[in-house]
Amino acid sequence: MKKIGLVNIDTSHPFSWAQKMEAAPELDMQYAMLFSDGFRGDDEVNWFINKYNMMGRAATIDELAEKCDIGFVQSCNWEKHVDQAMPFIKLRKPVLLDKPLVGSVKDIARIRELVANGANIIGSSSARYAAEIQDFLATPVEERGEVVSVYGESGVDEFNYGVHVGEILSEIAGAPAVSCQFTGTAERDGAKCEIYTVRFENGVIGTYCTYLSGWRPFNVSIMTTKSSTCFKIDSSKIYMALLTRVSEMLKTGERKTADIERILNVSEFMLCGKRSRDFENGKEVKISELHADDAFDGYAFEKAYGAASAVMYKD
Repeated sequence: MKKIGLVNIDTSHPFSWAQKMEAAPELDMQYAMLFSDGFRGDDEVNWFINKYNMMGRAATIDELAEKCDIGFVQSCNWEKHVDQAMPFIKLRKPVLLDKPLVGSVKDIARIRELVANGANIIGSSSARYAAEIQDFLATPVEERGEVVSVYGESGVDEFNYGVHVGEILSEIAGAPAVSCQFTGTAERDGAKCEIYTVRFENGVIGTYCTYLSGWRPFNVSIMTTKSSTCFKIDSSKIYMALLTRVSEMLKTGERKTADIERILNVSEFMLCGKRSRDFENGKEVKISELHADDAFDGYAFEKAYGAASAVMYKD
C-alpha cells in the first residue's frame, strides 16, 4: 500500500478522495500522514487522522516526505503549493498539486525549472479526465471530425473552481493556448457571470463562462468539422478518474496524468483573461504578453475561503 503524505485538509477534496480510496482497495494507496498549517482546527485534523487510521500528524512537511511515498499538496492557497512540494521534490518523490496547480507567472516559471531538473509534479483538475471527455477523444477523428470550437461552463469563482473548465477546454482542444480575451460580464437579479475566449495553437477557439454566484455543473459543447456534441460531466466520477491515473503511475512508474506544460498553459491563459479584464479593456492578451507580476491572489482567496468555511471534518 503506497503511503500518501497529505498537506492540509482545507477543502472537501481530502475527505472525498479518502472515501474513494477506502472503497477501492485496488488503488493500493491511502493517506498515511498529515501535515496541517491551514485554517482547519486541531479537532478537524485529529478527526481526519483517526477516521482514516493514519500514522499521525507530522510536525513538518520534511517529516511527511521522509515517511511517505508521494505527496498530495491540498492547501487551498495555490501560492503555497511550490514551497510545500519542495520536501518531496528534494527527495525525488512524486508530488501532486491539487487544483489550481499554481496561479502566477512567477510560480509557473518555478515549476518549469523544477520539472526541467527532474521533479515529478502531477495534478491538477480531475475534470480533465472525465469519462465524457475521454470517450469523445477516443472516438476516431474520421467519425467525430476535427474540433473547431469548444464551450464550457463552471460555477463558484473565477480561478479556484474556474480552473476546472479551463482544463476541460485544454483537454478537448488538444493544443496549447496562445491567448485569452475577456468578452464580458452578464448580471441579472444579483447573479453574475464572466465570459472569456481562448485561442489555441491549432486554430481551435474555446469559450468559457464562469458563473460567480454559486455552483454550476460542467456543461460542455463541442463543434467539429462533422457534427456537434453536448454533454454534462458526471462530477461523481471524476475523482476516481484522477486517482486511478495516480495509482497507475505509482505502480508502473509511467506518467498517466497530463503533461505539466498542458496544465501550466491553463494557468497562463486564465492569467491572460484576467489581464484582459483588469488592465487591457477586453483586448486579446497573448501569453507572451503576460507581465512578471501577473497573478491570482491565493492569500486573499485563502482568507475568504477560510472565513466562509464551516466545520467539515466531523461525525
